[in-house]
Amino acid sequence: MRIYLTVIDDTPEALIALRFAARRAVKTGGGVEILALLPPQEFIPFGGVQATIEDEQQRHAEGLVARAAGTLLEESGVRPSITVRSGDGPKVIRALIAENPQIAALVLGAAADGAPGALVDHFAADVGTLPVPLMIVPGGLSTEAIDRLS
Repeated sequence: MRIYLTVIDDTPEALIALRFAARRAVKTGGGVEILALLPPQEFIPFGGVQATIEDEQQRHAEGLVARAAGTLLEESGVRPSITVRSGDGPKVIRALIAENPQIAALVLGAAADGAPGALVDHFAADVGTLPVPLMIVPGGLSTEAIDRLS
């Protein structure tokens, strides 16, 4: 099965990329994998404080993924795979692609204003080394435009 990998966070462009990935999955008979990234934590000498911070980040990421998965299922009927991982975003994404040969494309949303985003910057500059195509969805696209393109 052809799987479209997308990264979810609190940005509007992440939802745009998710919609595009879902529409492509429906049209190609594929699936969607939603990745929520937890940023690596600096060491805090007070273990209880660090554990609390990590727990809050985990819950926030799980909430993002659950809402995104629910929206995806409701709008397109696609039941996504869900992954929550901690670490450096590009390294985590590359590892996930290497682990799953069914991932056919990485779908990222670019911010509508200003810089496109850290992941878009990273992968666009290094796209020749990716083992899958990179699809960058402009953040300024309307829902109708995304539906027409996908």
